[in-house]
Amino acid sequence: MRFNAKDLASLARRPSGCFDKEGKLKICRVVGDEKLIEPRERWCRLKGNLLFLMKNKSSEASEVVILERCWIVEFRSKTDVSIVLKFQSGEADLYLEAASKPDCESWAVALGEANSEGLQNKIQQLRRLIMEIKEERSSDEARQFLPSSQVDSLGEPQFTSIQRIANEPKLEFSLACKDLVAATRDRKLNTFIQVSVVHPAEHILTRYTSTEIVEGTRDPLFLTGVTFPPEYPIYEETKIKLTVYDVKDKPQDTVRTSVLPDHKEPRADVGRSFLGCTTFRVGDLIKSKEQQLTLTLRTSDGGKTVGTIEVNLVKMGELEDGETDHITTDAQDQKCALVRECTATEGVSGKDNLPSLNAVLKNPICKLYRFPTSDNKWMRIREQMAETTLSFHVPKELINLHIKEDMRRNQELKDLGELAPHWDNMRKSVIAHCDQMLSMYQDTLAELGKHTGSSFKSSCSKGEKTLEFIPINLHLQRMHVHSPRLKDALYDVITVGAPAAHFQGFKNGGLRKLLSKFEAERRNTGYQCIYYSPENTAKAKEVLSNINHLQPLISSHADLLLNSASQHSPDSLKNSLKMLSEKTELFVHAFKDQLVRSALLALYTARPGCVLKKPAVPRNSAEEGDDLQHQGHPSQIKRQDSIPHHSEYDEEEWDRVWANVGKSLNCVIAMVDRLLEKDNISNIKEGENDPSAADCKVLHTGGDWYEQLYPLVITLKDCMGEVVTRAKQSMAFVLLQELACGLPQCLMLTLRRDIVFSQALAGLVCGFIIKLHTGLHDQGFLQQLHTVGLLVQYEGLLSTYSEEAGMLEDMAVGISDLQKVMFKVIEAKSEDFLPVITGRREHYVIEVQLPAKMFELLPQEIKEGKLLRMYPVLFNVGINEQQTLAERFGDTTLQENINQENLELLKEYYKLFTEKMPPDCLPHFQEQNDLKGLLENLHQNIQAKKRKNVEIMWLAATICRKLNGVRFTCCKSAKDRTSMSVTLEQCSILRDEHQLHKDFFIRALDCMRRMPHRECTEECQMQKVCIQHDTADGFPKVLQTSRRDIWKS
Repeated sequence: MRFNAKDLASLARRPSGCFDKEGKLKICRVVGDEKLIEPRERWCRLKGNLLFLMKNKSSEASEVVILERCWIVEFRSKTDVSIVLKFQSGEADLYLEAASKPDCESWAVALGEANSEGLQNKIQQLRRLIMEIKEERSSDEARQFLPSSQVDSLGEPQFTSIQRIANEPKLEFSLACKDLVAATRDRKLNTFIQVSVVHPAEHILTRYTSTEIVEGTRDPLFLTGVTFPPEYPIYEETKIKLTVYDVKDKPQDTVRTSVLPDHKEPRADVGRSFLGCTTFRVGDLIKSKEQQLTLTLRTSDGGKTVGTIEVNLVKMGELEDGETDHITTDAQDQKCALVRECTATEGVSGKDNLPSLNAVLKNPICKLYRFPTSDNKWMRIREQMAETTLSFHVPKELINLHIKEDMRRNQELKDLGELAPHWDNMRKSVIAHCDQMLSMYQDTLAELGKHTGSSFKSSCSKGEKTLEFIPINLHLQRMHVHSPRLKDALYDVITVGAPAAHFQGFKNGGLRKLLSKFEAERRNTGYQCIYYSPENTAKAKEVLSNINHLQPLISSHADLLLNSASQHSPDSLKNSLKMLSEKTELFVHAFKDQLVRSALLALYTARPGCVLKKPAVPRNSAEEGDDLQHQGHPSQIKRQDSIPHHSEYDEEEWDRVWANVGKSLNCVIAMVDRLLEKDNISNIKEGENDPSAADCKVLHTGGDWYEQLYPLVITLKDCMGEVVTRAKQSMAFVLLQELACGLPQCLMLTLRRDIVFSQALAGLVCGFIIKLHTGLHDQGFLQQLHTVGLLVQYEGLLSTYSEEAGMLEDMAVGISDLQKVMFKVIEAKSEDFLPVITGRREHYVIEVQLPAKMFELLPQEIKEGKLLRMYPVLFNVGINEQQTLAERFGDTTLQENINQENLELLKEYYKLFTEKMPPDCLPHFQEQNDLKGLLENLHQNIQAKKRKNVEIMWLAATICRKLNGVRFTCCKSAKDRTSMSVTLEQCSILRDEHQLHKDFFIRALDCMRRMPHRECTEECQMQKVCIQHDTADGFPKVLQTSRRDIWKS
């Protein structure tokens, strides 16, 4: 270069704005892995394919590097900020080190584009873009030569819809290529097909989806198909463009050429080269005799033929013609590396696309696969992932219930009446703190009411306070399998982030530890307040709840009784009396509880100037916890306090008060019996003598009935009102002690528990509704549902190290609290099918609404409103690198205890199942011995305490499926670990239940794992895998994804 040295020196001295990129880099030459000298800092300037190296910004260029016949290698490590220029000529490599990772990436991109090859790729990209523009303009140009009448008719085009089965995808097809031509004779192609849609109305080319990458063959057979959901606007006139690309091979541990920032869309020319493209009309495929098209692939200029592509129409309900024998050994070794999604606008494709499901599931992402079976037939798999509106609906319903419950509790505390100064100050403090918490709940509900957009909370929002009640990444993952000789099957898994209070943090652990610590501390505060055990406080809440429920019912039935008496209607009188008796007896027996008696005495001692007839001190903690039994009932009536304040307190007075309710009811019953008996006798006698006289008697005695019953009913109401007042005040005093002993920790723990429970309940409601719809035609499952209950199995993948240990503690308590939830199925009276939640913190009822036709399919017991029980169990196995640290240097006791406790719960459910269900009821129950063996195997694996024992997960999942349970898979954010576990489970099901060919297990697994998670799709809009290479290192081998596979994403 001596002959143009002056020109190069002049170019290097030009102003900064004239260069493509410039900046400081540390540079040295490298031979093999050894640096010849230590890197020295140089000012680098890039212009075209010339890289100038200068000692500083104002000095002369000391060296010029020509960026031709070289490539750039960037190391994958997050901490490594260096790149290496390698030359085909064999000269020493050039080592360049940047100041930061972003700077290193930007230099890698700039250097990768600086050679003639990069320029040629840009030219090819522009050529393809010109062809696409020409295709779009051709139809517009044709319109210019049409008569005006035809042009007007085209303004509102009428397109031919595709005939299809209801609720099935509009169009599905598979793809394969043959005789592809490579740029060089000895090159093995790594190909994938990009599918684009040309909408006939707009003539705009839209990228829709892509297949996986198939490596090392010129006759690729793609296992990933293309599916268009029912709502997608596709017609017979729609054109589909298929573009075949060849992906350049890359080293296993490095990435060449360009590295893009996370917020940028990958360019078409990066890491791939254009082979050929073709276009076909949807109508041609549908109307073809064999429902197959063989198309010729041509280069961008339309001249050279580079191979053929076969398009086969797919129908899930039909067997695909032909066998898989034509797949060569070379093709079987092909590895797939990229799957991209096709997104439906709304609704859910498939046979269960019903109005009630559409109200719950939204925005599905669909995929289609075909895999060979062991007998060389094809099976088809349709996979979909859908978000749910319940992610926000259930938390909002719960928060609204919490607000009402807390407002009622605050009012009950205010209605306690006059208290001694110590207790009165305590009450004021409690009410002040409760009002603050109530305001926080109200603010959260208001913020959630403003939420618009997607129906799920992404992992990056898990620390937001306004969204802390919302579950993370709650989705349905469904696999629909159609295989030869076997019945179609659906496999559902609910994926969700671990229910945990992320905003509050885990510095002091999770709920499991915090509740235990709080209870121990509360026992030592007896000198300030009276200690009541958690069981007794729960009883007090139940009594108050029953009071608010039963008293209005009793008053209503009493009024109906008087109304029947005024109308002199014997039948109506009997029915009203029956309902009144049933509810009143429940009310009376509810207060046969030592807790109410003891609490009344404690409340009396808290009154100013109290005097005891008998020496008595309110018993504390353990004494009351052992003796007291719970119950309760009636309503929220404001009355004067009837407990004496300054007179002697009679401990037996309470027995007389609640017994008066029963006596009053007996008086009403006796009076009704006498009236009916007299009426029958008089009607018989007078009816025989003078029928008209009998009619006059009816008119006369109607008033007598009402007048005789009225005072007795009023007495019953008065007695009941006195019981209600005393019971409400005594139970409110118990709750005052609970709150006062632990302010403000008690309220903060309640808040944390509400947050975790809200996240867990949203997932449970979603899982129950999906399971109910799936099993509507399975009489064995429906019988199991109302006879035994529903098993709900959670698969946890959290580690027991650092913050995730706190998450696991939160999750364990939240899932355990789901035992308090009951479900009830009702007939929908409107088009709103969203579930309705009623109840209180200790007991919730979820009312699931079904359309009339679906409701009629249910057993009579469920239609009559029988409450359906849930049996949640959690099995956790940490699988990442943090669990490795916990097993080697930390503690795994938490995980072991959780697994052991839930194993006992699972055994209890199985025992109940075998006792109540007939042996031939369920399709899987003939495998009773297998279930016993699986339970024993699970027990042994839990006792073995083996590191990262994923066998626990598989055994628990298998038992759950055989018992018709609902499956959940959870990790921190329901992305990396969850996706690996779910895809492994799906492929294992295909292998074990549907005879997936053994040589295709890994390839099927790779296909499913190349699907980006919804978060990547909607937030990042990038074609990247959700499995991060830096977290895969600690996983068990079967769950790992290699770095080579990760690069392909």
